Amino acid sequence: MSILEIKNLTKSFGKTEVLKGVSFSMEEGEVVSIIGSSGSGKTTLLRCANFLEKADSGQIFLDGNLFYDGQDKKKISPAELRQKQLNFGLVFQDFHLFPQYNVIDNVMLAPLLLAKEQEDYKQNKKEIEQQIRKNAEEILDRVGLSDKLNNYPCELSGGQKQRVSIARALALKPRILFFDEPTSALDPELTGEILKVIRKLASEHVTMVIVTHEINFAQGVSDKIIFMADGVVIEEGTPEEVIQNPKNERTRHFLHKMNEK
Repeated sequence: MSILEIKNLTKSFGKTEVLKGVSFSMEEGEVVSIIGSSGSGKTTLLRCANFLEKADSGQIFLDGNLFYDGQDKKKISPAELRQKQLNFGLVFQDFHLFPQYNVIDNVMLAPLLLAKEQEDYKQNKKEIEQQIRKNAEEILDRVGLSDKLNNYPCELSGGQKQRVSIARALALKPRILFFDEPTSALDPELTGEILKVIRKLASEHVTMVIVTHEINFAQGVSDKIIFMADGVVIEEGTPEEVIQNPKNERTRHFLHKMNEK
């Protein structure tokens, strides 16, 4: 059974139709990369999948259970929305770190806020906060930042900031981790360190969906490649099928343009 299945998702902004019936599925532990030119709907798809945007129609299933139905017009409460979003982590293009907090506090912030809602928080505050800190330290070690716990974002390189963003997303133990162009805000020499972290997560069987323009990286780390254009999925399959031997002319044209850059 698929961990995530998206069926006929549509989304418009005003008169502009951005998603025109997108469907795909993925298994637990799988890495899916979504490629396509700017404006093809890749980022909107991610934002609808984790409820930062509400799709106009379509369905989202998690573990085979209906998670979102565009035909159900009942308004989702903020509490219910947050519970749904906790299943997904999102790593943004431009970090979104809190400048007033150091690295460890940025990673601990969301788990602490959730912990404070627990009935036993006041009674077990010290033990709970110690465990949250331990988990944050372990995650920062996984992304190679165990020596930067007390540094502030202004003291970090772009690559280090993005690694903090990845650690922060992992801190809530999401079922699926989404990346929206994780290297696009970085200088080329810093891109490699982020790709190394994502490869490490892939080796740990972290379930990931990656919107990326790094074709070689997508080919090297992904179990499945999805090519989008004009709000629809044009082609999907293994990296060998989509990148090395694409069947669709639009896919071939896109890859040729990317190879020229």
